[in-house]
Amino acid sequence: MTDYPTLTLNDDRQIPQLGYGTYQIDDGDAAEAVSMALDVGYWLVDTAAIYQNENGVGEGIGDWADIFLQTKIWNASQGYDRTLKAADKCLERLGRDHVDMLLIHWPCPENNLFVDTWKALIELREQGKAKSIGVSNFRVEDLQRIVDETGVVPALNQIELHPSFQQEELREAHQQMGIVTQCWSPLGQGDGLSDATIKAIAEETGKPASAVILAWHLQHGLCPIPKASSREHAEANFEALQTELDGDQMARIDALDSAGGRMGPDPATYS
Repeated sequence: MTDYPTLTLNDDRQIPQLGYGTYQIDDGDAAEAVSMALDVGYWLVDTAAIYQNENGVGEGIGDWADIFLQTKIWNASQGYDRTLKAADKCLERLGRDHVDMLLIHWPCPENNLFVDTWKALIELREQGKAKSIGVSNFRVEDLQRIVDETGVVPALNQIELHPSFQQEELREAHQQMGIVTQCWSPLGQGDGLSDATIKAIAEETGKPASAVILAWHLQHGLCPIPKASSREHAEANFEALQTELDGDQMARIDALDSAGGRMGPDPATYS
């Protein structure tokens, strides 16, 4: 991972700061997409059981032993025993004996199973099937509950985060708890690319709009995982690693935060 920025997890492992997301990539297309992303230079690949593309993702990674691979336990598989079985099925589809990061996809607080699910992830880490464990879409109260009941702090929380929805309160909680903030939909599902401020900064820097947004994530110490179906978009996103924003440019993007900026489901009610 020469010259590839990493963040240190609370279990002392390193995670590549820029990742490649595979949401909404069909299983039949995933192998080619992932192979392309690795060829561009990505070192982290994110998938999930619910994406139904783990077979293709595993095929695309092939013999790349040092790629940081992460997947997620879906809501219907929550509960201690079901999670253990679901994780084995994930590994089988991926064609691997472990993943680098295993996440609980959503807290589903109304189902009240995420603590037992977290206990299963702890067991899977002890078994070596997951090198690191974390969560996704967890709120502050959800994080606090699993820590209070197990004593184990997630290494990472993958959340919706982009310039129009910056989640400052949750990011602050992550910092206090030693949790890495990983960002899904880091480009705001593409909406951010057409924002006037982003376009202006792209012109100032001579970089693609997507690279500007992702550089903003990186300079804030965040871990974005943009999806790109084409090599052109994957390369444009990857230019974030060679994009440097000054303080004024960062502040202008910071000012894009919006109270109604959430695009995805609300973790408080989603199940």
